[in-house]
Amino acid sequence: MSDIAGRPKSSTEVRRAYWRANLRLLGTLMAVWFAVSFGAGILFRPFLDHFMLGGFPLGFWFAQQGSIYVFIALIAIYVWRMHRIERDFALDDDEAETPTEGE
Repeated sequence: MSDIAGRPKSSTEVRRAYWRANLRLLGTLMAVWFAVSFGAGILFRPFLDHFMLGGFPLGFWFAQQGSIYVFIALIAIYVWRMHRIERDFALDDDEAETPTEGE
């Protein structure tokens, strides 16, 4: 890893940048989860109940099922983004060679 001028970054700088990227991702995903579960299920429920989904008011649907679907999607997004972050910081272990039998 090197900076813009091509100088190698210290391991402390790399670790801080990695955790900064990790925490930024976590903060964003937690904000989305909060907005969907608390916002759509509780705060915006009266407005959302004017719309129907599957025969149920949309606010009820978000409170009961929609937030669970969004949570599962957020897990998939987290895995995908963390894979990219780890690859960017040369921490990806997917490309490591696995020892073959007999070695």
